Amino acid sequence: MTGTDDFDAFYRDTSRRLTRYAFGLTGDAGAAQDLVQEAYARAWQRWRRVSGYEDPEAWLRLVVNRLSTDRWRRVFRRRAHDAAQAPLPPAPPPSENTVLLVRAMRDLPPAHRQALVLHYLMDRTIAEIAAETGASTGTVKSWLSRGRAGLAVALGASPGETETAGTNREGARRAR
Repeated sequence: MTGTDDFDAFYRDTSRRLTRYAFGLTGDAGAAQDLVQEAYARAWQRWRRVSGYEDPEAWLRLVVNRLSTDRWRRVFRRRAHDAAQAPLPPAPPPSENTVLLVRAMRDLPPAHRQALVLHYLMDRTIAEIAAETGASTGTVKSWLSRGRAGLAVALGASPGETETAGTNREGARRAR
């Protein structure tokens, strides 16, 4: 058998037990898997030496134990650091206009909402939106127009007012 075959067999025989052990130390399945992965990576790097030990699995448990201890130290250090910092000032509540706009955006079809966000919040051109969504530029223009009209209705403005504003914005963008 080659060293790789030996290591593979060792991994298959021990990985579940070691993961349970790591979970018992951390109480977190994701962290346990990360610790076990790191322990096996270290074992693989030193496999010639580790495979010669009387109990290679005990060596892995020791590595997992040390990694777990280091993890807890980092957690406590981070908590102590965070506790020593002045608390952040509370964020102001959203304005009434923001709440109304978000509510109106939620009522739009997803394609219209995506086009509006990409165009107005992310400053993407119609061509860029078309490329990102896989739609034609005409379809993107339609989504923007219908999205603005839907917002206008939801917010109590007449649809014609938003179309004019949207056209003016597009003209300003082209002028840049």
